[in-house]
Amino acid sequence: MPTLLGVQVAKARRAQIGGRAVLTAIFKTAVNGPIVVKPLGLAGDEQADLSVHGGLDKAIYAYPSEHYPFWSEARARTGYAEIDDALLFGSMGENLSLEGLLETEVWVGDVFKFAHCSLRVTIPREPCYKFNATMGYSGAVRAMAQSGFCGWYLAVDQPGTISAGESFEVVPGPRSLCILKSFNAKMAKPFS
Repeated sequence: MPTLLGVQVAKARRAQIGGRAVLTAIFKTAVNGPIVVKPLGLAGDEQADLSVHGGLDKAIYAYPSEHYPFWSEARARTGYAEIDDALLFGSMGENLSLEGLLETEVWVGDVFKFAHCSLRVTIPREPCYKFNATMGYSGAVRAMAQSGFCGWYLAVDQPGTISAGESFEVVPGPRSLCILKSFNAKMAKPFS
């Protein structure tokens, strides 16, 4: 049974990215104990750019913890790990750090049933330039696109509470499109 290892939130704040001050909420930090899950996301969490983040279909971002070693190694290759080797849950910008589910095993429409709330898988995350800044090197977005280690967004079907350490049940949706195939299709489109 999959497990929720970490829950993270952030308030939007200005950060220096690419030599300019940018409003972002990508720098998530851990929350202890139960946190309220609302239709638009976790209590205390914000999104800076609502044109691409947040809303009912992107209320919560989940990421597989199994990919963290990949990112630690990538940062080490660039030399960034020598400056800051900490890669804590939330470093991908995720609200939920999960164990036991990968992009190949999660399908659009699957429902994650927790003890006190239900979350539905909607779409894969598409990386933006802010991800390069959080990872500390300019090739992080490309590495996510090439690896398919993207994570996915969740809609809140049943509000309630959630806590790190909880196991949850995956109730299969229609199983017509897995997250990795959806992500690969999005990444193959030319950007306009």
